[in-house]
Amino acid sequence: MTTRTAKRQRRLAGVAALCALAVTAAVVLIRQYQQEWATTPLVVSGGQRAAQVYEAADEALSVSAGTTKKAAERAARAGKLKLPAAAKGNPEGYLYPGTYTVRSETTPTSLVASMAKTARKRHTAAHVDDYRTLVVASIAQAEADNYTDMAKVVRVIKNRLARDMPLQMDSTINYALGRSTLNTSLADTRIDSPYNTYRHKGLPPSPINNPGREALKAATSPADGDWLYFVTVKPGDTRFTDDYEQHLKWVEEFNAEQRNGT
Repeated sequence: MTTRTAKRQRRLAGVAALCALAVTAAVVLIRQYQQEWATTPLVVSGGQRAAQVYEAADEALSVSAGTTKKAAERAARAGKLKLPAAAKGNPEGYLYPGTYTVRSETTPTSLVASMAKTARKRHTAAHVDDYRTLVVASIAQAEADNYTDMAKVVRVIKNRLARDMPLQMDSTINYALGRSTLNTSLADTRIDSPYNTYRHKGLPPSPINNPGREALKAATSPADGDWLYFVTVKPGDTRFTDDYEQHLKWVEEFNAEQRNGT
């Protein structure tokens, strides 16, 4: 092999090595770019409780359980969520339903702050300008699955408050017990909790979930009616009345539906 040939082969080997390094560097940069711009959608549904939102956020952010909850509580105490004084630092009701984009730079604090900012805008647009109305909206969200029935539930709440009657909403008991069920026992109605609206008159101390657009609208535009009672006999069949005896008949229909498993 001549000296000229050897030098040429070394040059070619050097070029090949440089090309390999360039390709490797490009792959690293592409992967880094993809990681930086990768997104994860976080969907918050109307009626989800703060605890459910925190759990979903932890998963989307790939952080340990409880991280988002702690971040939200710290942010609330620091005034970063701009909650009203009536909320007493409780973000419930201010984690607005919607689809949020989680990126590599998203933190638990920035995420809940974005939700609270969106909530303030949506509440203002819906003319929900006081905390009590937000609480009412959350109950309507929990008790009904469409705008028409939500507006009627709000009217029932207002009619009962006007008559100094306890609200007797099963949804508030479910919130107190951290569950979701259609069946409320006599023992449930006796639990010692400010969210037990069988035992305590008036509204519960905070929203019981994060209400969406229809519930907010219903809270500010209740239906007209004298209703004092309602029961959802089966999905899509919620009945309202001001006649207690009629209400009891419909409750029996509901119980029969539950026994039959329909």
